[in-house]
Amino acid sequence: MRIAAMNKILDEAQIARRLDELAAELDELYRGRPLVVICVLKGGIMFFADLVRRLNCQPELDFVRLSSYGDGTSPQAKIVLTKDVELSLRGKHVLVVEDIMDTGHSMEFLLRHLASKGAESIRLAVLVDKQERREVAVRPDIVGFSVPSGFLIGYGLDYAEQYRELPAVYELIPTEE
Repeated sequence: MRIAAMNKILDEAQIARRLDELAAELDELYRGRPLVVICVLKGGIMFFADLVRRLNCQPELDFVRLSSYGDGTSPQAKIVLTKDVELSLRGKHVLVVEDIMDTGHSMEFLLRHLASKGAESIRLAVLVDKQERREVAVRPDIVGFSVPSGFLIGYGLDYAEQYRELPAVYELIPTEE
C-alpha cells in the first residue's frame, strides 16, 4: 500500500479526555479488588501506559504477545501466544488492554487462554472498536472509541511496524494504483 494522505480522526485531547473517563470508571469498578492489567503487545502499549498511569486502584501489570499465521482475519488463521503472562491470575480480576478489535479472533483465543488460569473475572478494554468487522461473538467491555471503517495508525496502531509513535490516531488514505 502506498500512502497518499493521513486523516486525523482522534486527536491527543480527545484521547486524553477519554482516558480520564475510563480510568475513573475502572477505579470505581476495581476499588479494593486485586487487579492485573495485561497489555497486548505491541499495539496496546500506548493505550496501556497512559491508562494505567491514571489508575488509583494499584494494579499489577503484565504483558502478552500474540502472532497469527495465515491471513489473520479468518477462523483458519493460526494464533500463537508468543509471550504469556508471568503473574498468577488465580483469584484476581483481569483487565486485558488492546489497541484495536476488529474480527475478534485473536481476542477470542486470548480470553479463552486467560480464563484457563483461574481469574476471578476477565474484562477487555480496547482503544478502538471496529464492530462491523467482527466475525466472532467477542465484545469488548470497555471501549475508548468506536470507529466504523478505515485503516488506522498512530497511538500504538501500525502499518508495517511504522507510525505507532504518532500521538493521535489517523486513517491512512492509500494512493490509487
